[in-house]
Amino acid sequence: MSTKSAPIVSLQPPKDVSLSDIEAELSQIWQSYGMSGDNAGLPPATRATTFSLIVYEPEETQQLLAALGVYKGPIDGIPGPQTEAALREIQKKYGVSVTGTGTPETLRYLREEVAKRGGNESINDGSKGSIDLAYSLSNQNPTIADAIALRNPCRIVALCPMAGEDEGVKVQVSAYCPLQKQASNTLICCEYITLKGTATALERVGGLVSALLIGDLPKFLWWKATPDPSNELFKRLASACNSVIFDSSNFTETEANLVKLQELLKAGTPLADLNWRRLSAWQELTAEAFDPPERRLALREVDRVTVDYEKGNPAQALMYLGWLASRLNWHPTEFQEEAGDYDFKRIHFVADDQRLVEAELAGVPITDVGQIPGDLIALRLTSTNVEADCCTVLCSETSGCMRMESGGGAQSCRFQQVSSLADQKAEILLSDQLQRWGSDPLYEESLAIAAEILALGKY
Repeated sequence: MSTKSAPIVSLQPPKDVSLSDIEAELSQIWQSYGMSGDNAGLPPATRATTFSLIVYEPEETQQLLAALGVYKGPIDGIPGPQTEAALREIQKKYGVSVTGTGTPETLRYLREEVAKRGGNESINDGSKGSIDLAYSLSNQNPTIADAIALRNPCRIVALCPMAGEDEGVKVQVSAYCPLQKQASNTLICCEYITLKGTATALERVGGLVSALLIGDLPKFLWWKATPDPSNELFKRLASACNSVIFDSSNFTETEANLVKLQELLKAGTPLADLNWRRLSAWQELTAEAFDPPERRLALREVDRVTVDYEKGNPAQALMYLGWLASRLNWHPTEFQEEAGDYDFKRIHFVADDQRLVEAELAGVPITDVGQIPGDLIALRLTSTNVEADCCTVLCSETSGCMRMESGGGAQSCRFQQVSSLADQKAEILLSDQLQRWGSDPLYEESLAIAAEILALGKY
């Protein structure tokens, strides 16, 4: 099912400007609003006044799609429904697997097609020239930035590192105002500033990027690459922001990168992980299962934990286990891995009362992979004490419970299904995350335990 937003007023489509003229050009947009015939009769527009968001986007997909004319949204470095729809369209055309994501096979076809059409166009693979990014805004589909703008007028600064020769930094500015579904006397608008260049060139203008953040308002950095504490641009931007946002569902080498997140937290970098928010339903239902008075004491009898997740990214499974262990004061003592059709991670803990606790995380091969890599499928909490009333099974769908049912043993288990929620998508989670800043003690404690577990292995 396609998601549609309200129509969008374009105050300024992407326009090339110089680095020194960014603020002047943005001011001109607002000064001239309402003077042209296109905007006549529209209500007043509110300029970005709530927060600034920097997006570090190390991906060329939107630019390639725009060059081919199948993507009409702003090049904001934030893959939303428009990007997904364009990818699905191009994947169907080329006969590759239709996923709505920029798979290596898809990117190869995109690069080849852009090269055929433009000859000298840059494809982020080291060739010279530049992609023509001229495009018009589509009013049919929302982007993640629109979802943000619907709640707050903000300024988005997108950093798009490109491969190839260092030719300086190219800048575009634009402004869009999604029309509210309810009647409103004021348009709520976002300002977009896109900077493109090599990583070295972007690093040179890191001070300018910090200066583009609005006054004393909250400042966020969405770092869409893997964590890199040694990256000078990252360090500069992180120090200027109230919160640094990652999404561990997109990590490669997930275990090593979770350890890097913990290192950043220990160094005082304020972090948030969109993937952590996807665990809220599992955490709430776990707590709810042991909320009845007759089961509260039984929680202390839990000493066997099994978690199934979609094979490929164990971030959610590790963070859930870290959360459970931090709540029950379990201390990891041993970590073993076994690769195969199922990827097993077996962890031993010691509880405060010296009880031994065993946990198994199983990466399950899935034919119909979901939108979020590594989503939890099912989990079971039980005990070696057959008299304990603590067996609890949570699962995302009926098939997810089958393996848990077969391993239930002699105990009677309580089953509950975790509903699939639309707010697991990055655009909704990001919009919510931008309403808050500061530390999240539960996340920090859970990630610390996950890092302790991984430290027992090769990470």
